[in-house]
Amino acid sequence: MKRKIELLAPGGDIDSIKAAIVAGADAVYCGLDRFNARNRAANIIFDDLNGILRLAHKNNCKVFLTLNVIVVESEIPAFIRLLNKLINTNIDGVIVQDLGVFYLLSTYFKDLEIHASTQLTTHNEGQIKFLSKLAASRVNLSRELNIYEIKELTLIGHENNILTEMFVHGSYCISFSGICYMSSVFGGKSGNRGRCSQPCRDRYLTTQEGKNFPLNLKDNSAYYDLEEIFDAQVDSIKIEGRIKAFDYVYTVVNCWKKHIRNFYNHNKEENDNSDLYKVFNRDFSDGFLRGDINKNIFIDNPRDNSIKQFSKINDTSDNKKLIKDKKKYYADKGEILTHVKKMINKLSVAKVPLEVSVSGKLHTPLKVTVKTPDRSFVVLSSMNLVNAGVYTLNQHSRNKRGEEESLATEGDDLSIEKEQRIASHLNYDAVWERLKAINTTEYYINRLELEDLQRGLFIPFKEITSIKKKIIFTLNGSRKFVDPIDVPFIKKTTIPENKPALAVLISSRKDLCLCQKTSADIYFQLPNSFKSQYSELVDIFRVNHGLIPWFPSVLIGENYTAAVEFLQAVQPKLIVTNNTGIAYEAFEKGVPWVAGPYLNIVNSFSLLCLKEKFNCYGSFISNEINKKQIKNIKIPGNFKLYYSVYHPILLITSRQCLFHQVDGCEKNKIDERCVQECNKNSSITNLKKNVLYIEKTKGNYHYIYNEKNFLNTNIVADMPGKFSGFLIDLRDVKTQTKIAVDKLQLINSFINFLHGSHDSKKEIEQIIYPSTNSQYKKGI
Repeated sequence: MKRKIELLAPGGDIDSIKAAIVAGADAVYCGLDRFNARNRAANIIFDDLNGILRLAHKNNCKVFLTLNVIVVESEIPAFIRLLNKLINTNIDGVIVQDLGVFYLLSTYFKDLEIHASTQLTTHNEGQIKFLSKLAASRVNLSRELNIYEIKELTLIGHENNILTEMFVHGSYCISFSGICYMSSVFGGKSGNRGRCSQPCRDRYLTTQEGKNFPLNLKDNSAYYDLEEIFDAQVDSIKIEGRIKAFDYVYTVVNCWKKHIRNFYNHNKEENDNSDLYKVFNRDFSDGFLRGDINKNIFIDNPRDNSIKQFSKINDTSDNKKLIKDKKKYYADKGEILTHVKKMINKLSVAKVPLEVSVSGKLHTPLKVTVKTPDRSFVVLSSMNLVNAGVYTLNQHSRNKRGEEESLATEGDDLSIEKEQRIASHLNYDAVWERLKAINTTEYYINRLELEDLQRGLFIPFKEITSIKKKIIFTLNGSRKFVDPIDVPFIKKTTIPENKPALAVLISSRKDLCLCQKTSADIYFQLPNSFKSQYSELVDIFRVNHGLIPWFPSVLIGENYTAAVEFLQAVQPKLIVTNNTGIAYEAFEKGVPWVAGPYLNIVNSFSLLCLKEKFNCYGSFISNEINKKQIKNIKIPGNFKLYYSVYHPILLITSRQCLFHQVDGCEKNKIDERCVQECNKNSSITNLKKNVLYIEKTKGNYHYIYNEKNFLNTNIVADMPGKFSGFLIDLRDVKTQTKIAVDKLQLINSFINFLHGSHDSKKEIEQIIYPSTNSQYKKGI
């Protein structure tokens, strides 16, 4: 018998969740109206969640909640309150991105199953081990990986008790997820906050290749790759689309479910995917999965391709036939809508009503009878009911004796006073106050009766609270109620009054002479294609002993392996890494390491996670957040904080060739030689006249940079003593920003500035022009 592969469906609202369930999804993923990476989806409110869980579980469908955004410091208390609610639900897992959230879950909320979001762009062995150490039970693998890379990582995952999932249908992103800052820079709408405005799909001025939408990719569809995915041992196949309507969700899930069922039953794949073209699509490609990253992955139209494809299937060539096909298409679409709506209207996510009767007499236990539509049960107090007046008198007497022994605190006085007021008798309000928490579960109290409760009686609050927990325990299938977990907040540490150090990032061999000419630390940018340059890189670092390696965000397959071997061979005194796989290896090898700016660190618990779990030496703070958001961050003891004050602004990192749609390329597809040898620049301009600079250097993937570089000298005076060091990025990246002096002069100007020279600040802002610090003002 074949192993089961999970079909995981999107649920952007209640109707879409219902549609996924009736179409046969094994699991759905959905988000609340806060803290999830699809802010444009309708999403659900917490009050609906338990009803959704009841409906889904009744239909053998799991529910995973997306909490996959980075969380700024001011939001942490609200986030913890949400986690305290979730621990008393039957949620099957939470999908997360933020390392601080990983820390909270793995340290304090261990009953919640953790899934690593696609926003973590997981693509190498070390990243899986890093996530395993943070108690992740599942990872979503990068969409850019091919089937052989997926198979290898799935094996590593299973060896580390981690399941793997992959997207098989829906939108492709032009950039690796989690390290796309285009929407954030252009409009303050960060993709790492679920607010991506998709400027990559905007219209641009017509390129040399005649394209108006040069960054627009077709949709992903691995429909004809099911057998290979199954053989790769992938555990879950995921459909993208939380901003899509219920008819889309039903159609796609239903099509894939039939496809999987046919594969199970007849050991063959379906050869007809026409149903997938009946709903929104930009045409389909499986180029990344096949390892065939070619120009046909692009489509010069971001709009719905379904009518065009419908006409192609029907071999339409003349206008009359096209009009007729359009009418039929919309008629068919209307029938699907009606059919699906009829099915989902039969499903309810309403909570289950309870009838609660409270009864009891003097010197007997309090009896609470709970009735659901299907059953009833009784819960008794462990103490007998007493006369309210007698209890109040006894409490007063005990309190008086306590005052003679020691002074009571103000809080104790208020608590006793409140208990005495309610102790006059056990009434409706007192019972309701303690039982109303039941309404946060899959059930709600429709009726509360106290007719058979003798008047003038009392029982301590803790007894009613205990009864409430027993009721919830019984309703939740013998799962205990968890009291709110008190998470200790990080205390502000005293920051020594040391002057911050300067570090300089370079990537050219000709700049290595700076190592001998300045007191600043020199970081050297390492390439994505590590393997081909391994020997040369080892030699560079052996000659330049003080040089500090700067690892990129993406290191796949053999290039990751070569990077790990480089660590072993060079044994650097310190590294900076933007890749958590390298972070894991540095931790294992005892190499001091700093978390780079593209690890998206924005809160104190992320810093604590890095320090406590991986012995991290220090961390850069994300350049996405603003002055106030940075100020709120508290630094753990014996930990360094860094910030990049000057750099070209990276918008996109892509495994695809970005020149195909811009000024052309002699090759139709990317191969390994392209990554190793191609050295080219170009640009595109959007309709607002913003220029985007495309860069491809030897050994690296394709990057897109903002037209103006980031320069923020204000932060030094805004937060004196907070940062141990500041970075300036002097790599030779072409943008509109120009530097009026040579690199050594600029470095000296920054050193003088950090040592308190006010003239140097003005000088720097004149030397570097034009520039922007809009992210420091806007934040996320």
